[in-house]
Amino acid sequence: MKLDFAYIGLLILAFGCSTHAPKEAPSENLTDFVNPFIGTDGPGNTYPGATTPFGMVQLSPDIGIPGWDRIAGYYYQDSIISGFSHTHLTGTGAGDLYDILVMPTNSRFSDSIPENNFKPYSKFDHQKEGASPGYYWVDLLNYGIKAEMTSTSRVGIHRYTFPEDKDTQIHVDLGYSLNWDKPTDTFIKVVNDSTLQGHRMSTGWARNQRLFFEMHFSKPFDSYKIDDGNKENNSKIILNYATSDGEQIVVKTGLSSVSSEAAGKAIRVEAQEDFDTIKTKTQEIWEKELQKISIVSEDSDKKSIFYTMLYQSMLAPTLYSDSNGEYKAANDANGKLKDGTDSIAKADGFNRYDTFSLWDTFRAAHPLYTLIQPEKVPDMIKSLLAHYTETGVLPVWSMQGSETNMMIGYHAVPVIVDAYFKGFQFDVDLAYKACKESAMVNERQIDVYKERGFIPVDEHHENWSVSKTMEYAYDDWCIAMFAKDLGKQEDYEYFLKRSENWKNLYNSKRSWLQPKDIEGEFIEPFVPKEYSPHFCESNAWHYYWYVPQDIAGLIEKTGGEERFEQKLDSMFSYAPSPEDKLPVFSTGMIGQYAHGNEPSHHVAYLYNYLNQPSKAQKLVLEILENQYKNEPNGHCGNEDCGQMSSWYILSSLGFYPVNPAQGVYDLGVPMFEEAEIKVGDNKTFTIQKKGNSEDMFVESVVLNGKKLERSYITHKEIMNGGTLVFTMTNDAKLADKNQLKTPEVNKIYN
Repeated sequence: MKLDFAYIGLLILAFGCSTHAPKEAPSENLTDFVNPFIGTDGPGNTYPGATTPFGMVQLSPDIGIPGWDRIAGYYYQDSIISGFSHTHLTGTGAGDLYDILVMPTNSRFSDSIPENNFKPYSKFDHQKEGASPGYYWVDLLNYGIKAEMTSTSRVGIHRYTFPEDKDTQIHVDLGYSLNWDKPTDTFIKVVNDSTLQGHRMSTGWARNQRLFFEMHFSKPFDSYKIDDGNKENNSKIILNYATSDGEQIVVKTGLSSVSSEAAGKAIRVEAQEDFDTIKTKTQEIWEKELQKISIVSEDSDKKSIFYTMLYQSMLAPTLYSDSNGEYKAANDANGKLKDGTDSIAKADGFNRYDTFSLWDTFRAAHPLYTLIQPEKVPDMIKSLLAHYTETGVLPVWSMQGSETNMMIGYHAVPVIVDAYFKGFQFDVDLAYKACKESAMVNERQIDVYKERGFIPVDEHHENWSVSKTMEYAYDDWCIAMFAKDLGKQEDYEYFLKRSENWKNLYNSKRSWLQPKDIEGEFIEPFVPKEYSPHFCESNAWHYYWYVPQDIAGLIEKTGGEERFEQKLDSMFSYAPSPEDKLPVFSTGMIGQYAHGNEPSHHVAYLYNYLNQPSKAQKLVLEILENQYKNEPNGHCGNEDCGQMSSWYILSSLGFYPVNPAQGVYDLGVPMFEEAEIKVGDNKTFTIQKKGNSEDMFVESVVLNGKKLERSYITHKEIMNGGTLVFTMTNDAKLADKNQLKTPEVNKIYN
């Protein structure tokens, strides 16, 4: 997916990736520790703009130039801004959204460049730019205009402070597109001299996107010009003003997938107050969310990283339904649903969410939500089930009411099964039906998988045969556990057998999980470190360990604990050679381990299953310390809609879910002296770290006064509240002296 572009010199700043964005002095407000610029440089692909937790609006600056580095619209190394659009993806590898670009201008500057398709732009300087949760500001230097952004859940609010100028303009551009995004139908209606309505239909990574808007201006415009640019679907309106020095104009944009009237209602319901009041309320919402976990640390950088990761964990999924519950139904291609009913669906009694990056987020983000977002988890599950009701299958990677079918697996299944066993309320019969049917369709080579017990290599350029087989097998295990608990014995036995399909690709002669051809023969030659079409964004080293449902079985296949440990050691020591061709997603490398991409995320914790927890603890601390930084280039890979940040949050607290649907968290090592999680019902779960600051190993763990003789803690134990005390040591042998029990195979801890 990497794109190559030639950039002209004026667009690139001369300073390096480690430049810190300006921040206010620390205070007791946790929002002050959040640095939204983390990930805006390097491979992180995050945006710095204004949004609310899981909000529909992501109002953020756009550089206006396409490319891999600008997937989120903004790239820290650039020096121009072409406007502010209302929707963005956080930390993905796919360029889409960027809806409804707004750009203020005046007579001071009128240059244009081809790199941004001759759109108006301005230079900017990071010293005259800032961001905090729910707020972004920047000085547009060429125009002398200060731009400020805040938002509510469904409304983006701009405030522009202008110099004196008789030729001030505000451009609203629906034809603006970037990367994979392309408008298919645009429309602007001037309702009166301070109100616009319209829509922007588009296609891209997600097809058939529908976005309606209503836009209110605090000052009536003197005149306007609608410019179609002599190009189809390139609608743009230019609003003309005369401004005095220091005059401010506030623009409020409501969004809806249903109608402009619904978008206008969002403004009336959510954004009647002035800019500063809305900004303050949005920041208070963020503060309340961040207060769900409090940490004690003398290291301000670590606190900034922690609270930024907590912030970024809440940027997706995103709200999709209007305040009355209505939304455009999923995969509505012709104005009607598959049963012929109207395309507008309604979420009855819940908020409909979308932007489910499930291949990433089922691993850690959704388990984190079960801890600190218990009020939102049922709505997320009901949203997944709504997608199933509308399309016949659970989403794979959905956004804006459209299935992208990006990545692999049917990973809505572990999210639903995990929530079920943790006691969240939703329609269980519908949920089971959705899980089973999504695993039985004849799409995405599931038909071949059902027939053969593995997916053979074919001519497709991204066959991903080994990865698909292994991920389908894990999801099948989740369905088996679901079926067993519901008393569906036949389904339980069927899916449990399917969960062992990973063994069909195990080459015992070479001790690798290896692709097979259509005849069932292993493909040769086979080089495990090569990034081939047989593995999804990874290689055989990464996927060897992906059997979270049966780690004991994988250890046995490998030849026992000693051989497994040797191979695991090699994972972290066998570094790529200089001549190796590493793809764009192979980042955050420790040997063959790639923290910048998701398949590796659980691997360090596998040492717990070998009675070698000291090795896990050392590696986890190394990743926490070296792969996350309080700087724009602070993510070692795509942030991926909350997965990279959620890994940090859970691991820094001292635990992580190797099997995300088993109801347990494998113990690691805490990073902070003390942390407190608000777990609901006025309960708190406290994690304490005792020992010297340089101690990096865990000698013992005590839960509520009782020493733990196991390497995990259950979700129920955390939610009951209490205290978990890690006693630290600098002696690895002390950390390994106990034979700690690991989670049992085929057991759910609920």
